[in-house]
Amino acid sequence: ATVILALASSVFMLLFAIPLGIYTAVKQNTWADYIIRGFTFAGVSVPNFWMGLMLLWIFALKLNLFPIVGGDVSVENLILPMVTLGVVMASKYTRQVRATVLEELRQDYVMGARARGFSESHILWKEVLPNALLPLITLLGLAFGSLLGGAAVVEIVFSWPGLGFMVVQAITYRDFQTVQAVVLWIAFMYMVINLVVDLSYNHLDPRLRKAGQ
Repeated sequence: ATVILALASSVFMLLFAIPLGIYTAVKQNTWADYIIRGFTFAGVSVPNFWMGLMLLWIFALKLNLFPIVGGDVSVENLILPMVTLGVVMASKYTRQVRATVLEELRQDYVMGARARGFSESHILWKEVLPNALLPLITLLGLAFGSLLGGAAVVEIVFSWPGLGFMVVQAITYRDFQTVQAVVLWIAFMYMVINLVVDLSYNHLDPRLRKAGQ
């Protein structure tokens, strides 16, 4: 259940964070940039449990679109916790994508590409994004690792039967063996994800392949 929630939240986050981050970098210091940055600042500042409770109050209690209490793994029960985690992650990741793309846009090779007459779209998609990909993949791996560790508060709010829900129950019942197992699982998953991210660098950055040879 936690893997399903982590994957869904990550996909939700990527669908919003990458386009918005690129757009705000290209439209730096415009009204669109200020508005999107304001929303992302609010999204980062809002606690997960408060956003989850507000979504439950609006969409489950008032509009009666989703069940108030979940308990099983289904699409209907997945949407609200996915949005809760995805909005907070997308807000943080949008700002990181914007900062990374802005840093690349200030590099000398971008100025050289413009001097040679390349279009802005070509420079952005063919030159800037490949170079900005490595730090973004690192951040995505860390975010996904934290989700696999169990978003305990969100799982408790929505009664989602995942790892976080289980470990909170284990703490309540003083089941220390389960708590120790979860801590070991979190550490192991962080190691595996960091290893996968590091191994992917050679395939994404030809400079690293050349250095290795």
